[in-house]
Amino acid sequence: MITQWGVQQIADAIKAKKVSAVEVTKAFTENIAAKDKMVNAFITLNEQALKEAEKIDLRLQKGEDPGFLAGVPIAIKDLFCTKNIRTTAASKILSNFVPPYTATCVDRLQEQGAILIGKTNMDEFAMGSSNETSFFGRCNNPWNLEYVAGGSSGGSAAAVAAGFAPASLGSDTGGSIRQPAAYCGLVGVKPTYGRISRYGMVAFASSLDQAGPMTKSVDDSTVLLDAMCGHDEKDSTTSRQKWQPLRGEQMADPKKFTIGLPKEYFEHNIDAGVKKAFDETIESLKKAGATFVEVSLPNTAYSVPVYYMVATSEASSNLSRYDGVRYGFRAKPPQKDWGTLDDLYSHSRSEGFGAEVKRRILLGTFALSSGYYEAYYAQASKVRRLIQNDFIEAFKKCDLIMGPVTTSPAFKTGTRINDPVSMYLNDIFTTSVNLAGLPAMSIPVMLNQEGLPLGVQIIAPHFAEQPMLSFARVIEGFSNMKGRVASGL
Repeated sequence: MITQWGVQQIADAIKAKKVSAVEVTKAFTENIAAKDKMVNAFITLNEQALKEAEKIDLRLQKGEDPGFLAGVPIAIKDLFCTKNIRTTAASKILSNFVPPYTATCVDRLQEQGAILIGKTNMDEFAMGSSNETSFFGRCNNPWNLEYVAGGSSGGSAAAVAAGFAPASLGSDTGGSIRQPAAYCGLVGVKPTYGRISRYGMVAFASSLDQAGPMTKSVDDSTVLLDAMCGHDEKDSTTSRQKWQPLRGEQMADPKKFTIGLPKEYFEHNIDAGVKKAFDETIESLKKAGATFVEVSLPNTAYSVPVYYMVATSEASSNLSRYDGVRYGFRAKPPQKDWGTLDDLYSHSRSEGFGAEVKRRILLGTFALSSGYYEAYYAQASKVRRLIQNDFIEAFKKCDLIMGPVTTSPAFKTGTRINDPVSMYLNDIFTTSVNLAGLPAMSIPVMLNQEGLPLGVQIIAPHFAEQPMLSFARVIEGFSNMKGRVASGL
């Protein structure tokens, strides 16, 4: 079935004219129409997808090269602006917003021939770890519809796992690519901060946000990274370090790698299935010749509170632009007009933002307020530097660091949404990576006894995506998860 094919397989088949881009797009759109009511992976579908596919086929007929993603449907998290296609960030306050421009990373995918099939569901403004805070309803895990897909990029993960698209684009502020990828049995990559442009990406926490791919294989993620990575004049935070194309890279020799295991990661209460998946992966790598050493990341315990202090502070600043005046949702006055401009602001924001977004705005505003800035945000920024220094010291002893992605597999819908502290603590292994700006990825390795996916995480030094991806292929080789589509539909 076409809907079970990967990125490279589709691109190769279309270029060889074994199948047309239109046939591929139809296969995925029909699958979405048949099954997405159960999953709720999409907020908006691209009505022009088939016309875009026709253009790809026409270019191939003329002998032109449409790019190395020719005809590959890609699902885009509804956090990335797309010209003439609604972009909501899963929030009521942007529910009617249609951007006049396209985000750079999406534009680069389309330049290589990718077809935007639709905009995926997510936690509102990327604030959440379960895709239950969306204004458009929760997204369900295709492996078991009673469980969460993860967040905030839950819709992007669910779309690929369900066979609605061979790949998707997500964003990772504190684990929002890696965690849903682990919950849905996918490869999810968060590159070094600045590798991919944030231009056109609805901002949550600007010093932490990073776009990245979610796919069914390491090779497919590599193809998408090749399309998106590189400096962008529209985003001053993008790195000028040249991206070397990684397509066609081979599996690494595990004997050449020394892998660090942070002792602090195993001081936490980890689900037995997650621990088993990690331990079995380590044993397989040891047999293949990889060397393992213990490393220390002593400030790991502070990563979650530091992350939420930094992230909420930046969110408070970034979300101040949504005021009901310039664009987006505007509250209707009870009489002819509001009494004051402040009335318009407060009612539009109160009605437009959901509970989790309001919670984070309040936390961030408090942390940045007069008399508290030095005690909270400034102190968090200092500890953030200590966390980064921990990784720098650890990488003096090893090439890569391995650990779990989360403390547990996907959990049942509704079981944690009213316990934000429990939800936040599940990010203990992912948030420190964003604070340090490092590249990291999740690789699926097995299913647990309930039939839910389990993954492991690789963390690399800055700009070391190449060895990270090469070593990930070794782990993928031990797994039976490569290319699998969820069995819960």
